[in-house]
Amino acid sequence: MARLGTMKLEGTSGTLYRFRIYSWTTSFKPVGAVYFVTRRFEKSGGRFRHQRIYLGQTQDLSEGFEKHTQKESFEQHSANCICVHRENDETQRQQIEQDLRPKHKALCNT
Repeated sequence: MARLGTMKLEGTSGTLYRFRIYSWTTSFKPVGAVYFVTRRFEKSGGRFRHQRIYLGQTQDLSEGFEKHTQKESFEQHSANCICVHRENDETQRQQIEQDLRPKHKALCNT
């Protein structure tokens, strides 16, 4: 799985989380992670930005997003990337997601 880059996002606690950026078509190994579904686009000057579509967590990234409850929203918002912060511990994933959610609003999280 070819990585497109990395980004660091700060939670409300001040903790920085490192996310690896992958294309939408990447097949993942069965690992736990916190993830952002995004639409990546190029800005002037050759730099990239990410429109955050959905923030979630999973115990198994290999399950993919074809059967995700937000699949139609991902398509509607032209999702083209998955940004992944690996974490196998479910309690830690939930805490990270809750730390990021208020500061990094995603279009499809209610």
